Amino acid sequence: MSEIGSFMKRTAHCGQLRAGDVGQEVILNGWVNRRRDHGGLIFIDMRDRSGIVQIVFDPPTSEEAHAIATEVRPEFVMAVHGTVQRRPQGTENPDLPTGDVEVIAGEAEVLNPAETPPFSFVDETETDELVRLKYRYIDLRSPRMQRNLRLRHQAAQATRGFLTQEGFWEVETPILFKPTPEGARDYLVPSRVSPGNFYALPQSPQILKQLLMVSGVEKYFQLARCLRDEDLRADRQPEHTQIDIEMSFVEQDDIFRLTERLFAHIFKETINVDLPIPFPRMTYAEAMRRYGTDKPDIRFAMELTDLTDIAEGCEFEIFRRTVAQGGQVKGIKAEGCGDYSRSQIDQLTEFAKVHKAQGLVSMAVTESEIKSPMAKFFTEEELGQIADRYQAKAGDLVLMVADKPEIVAESLDWLRREMGHRLGLIDENEFAPLWVTEFPLFAWDEGEKRWDAEHHPFCMPHPDDFELFQTDPGEVRAQAYDVVLNGVELGSGSIRIHRRDIQQQVFDVLGIDPEEAERRFGFLLRAFEYGTPPHGGIAPGFDRLVMMLCGENNIREVMAFPKTQRAQDLMSGAPSPADPDALRELHIKLDLPPSE
Repeated sequence: MSEIGSFMKRTAHCGQLRAGDVGQEVILNGWVNRRRDHGGLIFIDMRDRSGIVQIVFDPPTSEEAHAIATEVRPEFVMAVHGTVQRRPQGTENPDLPTGDVEVIAGEAEVLNPAETPPFSFVDETETDELVRLKYRYIDLRSPRMQRNLRLRHQAAQATRGFLTQEGFWEVETPILFKPTPEGARDYLVPSRVSPGNFYALPQSPQILKQLLMVSGVEKYFQLARCLRDEDLRADRQPEHTQIDIEMSFVEQDDIFRLTERLFAHIFKETINVDLPIPFPRMTYAEAMRRYGTDKPDIRFAMELTDLTDIAEGCEFEIFRRTVAQGGQVKGIKAEGCGDYSRSQIDQLTEFAKVHKAQGLVSMAVTESEIKSPMAKFFTEEELGQIADRYQAKAGDLVLMVADKPEIVAESLDWLRREMGHRLGLIDENEFAPLWVTEFPLFAWDEGEKRWDAEHHPFCMPHPDDFELFQTDPGEVRAQAYDVVLNGVELGSGSIRIHRRDIQQQVFDVLGIDPEEAERRFGFLLRAFEYGTPPHGGIAPGFDRLVMMLCGENNIREVMAFPKTQRAQDLMSGAPSPADPDALRELHIKLDLPPSE
């Protein structure tokens, strides 16, 4: 083993050696990826960030180096001094960029031995994710994770380079700030110097970037860290990064064009994909009607079809009663699935129930008849109307849900995507971006019996909808938009309110009176009185974007040190109890729930 502070420093990287380097002497530093002892010759695949190269330890060349190679094991850290040569004919490895060459070792040092790792990534076997997260520093050595981190870096640099060329300034905003209404719980930080008071970690820099527009920055961006205490899922973490963008003197189309060119630039620079621009556009109302979701995957058809008008007067009690109670009957057509067995239909029914539907009604079209458990409740003419409505032909299967509109939408959205995967309708190599526009400004909170903001309360209302504030707030559209890619919401944005009187109108609907508005947002409202330009922006989720670039299904795979779905860091043990002295200094006394 080398002396502390002294070792052979590398002159080349493992993955960069090629046939043109034959004859050169090199020093390599890296990890033992794999070791093979052929009874005399020892072959070690040596790995660093750049890739892998084969090292040959031959006793006649160096007994000392061979002896060291005899003792090393996977993940030992080594230094090797040797000569690059061509591999003997017939032993080349076409699967490796370095597969035409090998290094004949003359000297070797063990820089640090290693315990046997708790899992191996060399053979690409599946490892439980909790084990991977506990030993994340080992997991990050894998080719998959190294590739993902490299792509993340490239995407960040492409973002910064593009926006800088477009005249944007990168401005950092505070991490310790005041609570803002972003729709999730805040992470609170106690103030030692102001006992009893708390900072909030930012759910986004929303208010601050608007203030930068007031300040005359005009074009701002930031790879902003955002923190939200919310329930987690595959594309959500308690802390994430967004490409935060705000612009002055713009309209919606200006933001669309900029974002489209930014995405096209990132995709080209990172994975060499030409993203088609301009992106198609669809209103929120149209997306919900056709797909049951505000983030539709438009790589395949299978749109929702409304049967409510036919169901309203039919003899089928479930349909008729649902419509009478204000519900809907909608469904999808699965081409070529008319021969599904009863057990297959039952599986789909259980799938729909998991996603809140009370059940699933099926109808199979054959050459001679329409087969369905509900067929006896319909005349032949009505069954024909249903088949015509779905444009169903012999061999097709229609799947219908009758329920409240929001349940119909959610369950059929999930069912549509499930059938899309089952039938192979989704091209995994295709990228289908989409703008969803004209979101509602307000959403009704049934539990609280009040209006809430659909996105946030700073979205500018649609100019045609101001008269609806007093009569029908639920119909007020916002100048708000989402950018969607392959069924994943990549970012939200809006044209912002820049006048205090309009902002108060929105607050009034939300039940925020002028006194509360002053207490919570006084600094922003006062800023509006000092000359605020029209402005707007967008905040694409950087982690989700990188997830798409990497072909991953979970953003944990593109974050260096993510949390579990319980917001725990298994590697460090966070969150963990605070030191009692620290709590006393912060004047905090815990009132914990009883332990289970």
